[in-house]
Amino acid sequence: MEKKIYITEEERAKCQKVIDAFAELYEMADIVVVGVGRYGFVMLKYYVPPHGFEEDATFTDSVALFEELWQEWLNMKMYLLAKDTPLLEKGYKGVFESLPEEKQSELIGRKAAFVKAAEIYL
Repeated sequence: MEKKIYITEEERAKCQKVIDAFAELYEMADIVVVGVGRYGFVMLKYYVPPHGFEEDATFTDSVALFEELWQEWLNMKMYLLAKDTPLLEKGYKGVFESLPEEKQSELIGRKAAFVKAAEIYL
């Protein structure tokens, strides 16, 4: 039986840079991204003992992985800003829109920092 490769070595290296760029996210949330050999990388989210992770997604494309991690990072920031306030009822988009423009710009500016750290082109 021939073993199929789902991710190239070049794309694997790019994905690893993306994973490394978002290191702070893994400290903020129950999210981890692990390499699974020829299959690429798997993002595991929301650990619930004793059953394990509630969600998973497989990635073989660094841009798709970047966008997913970026969205998770931004959502987590919105959650942390609105935690224990009525703002959380507005959802992440509502929380973001209720922030001052300066704070919105600061958060969006972080995407450029992640792009640079990941050495990725969007």
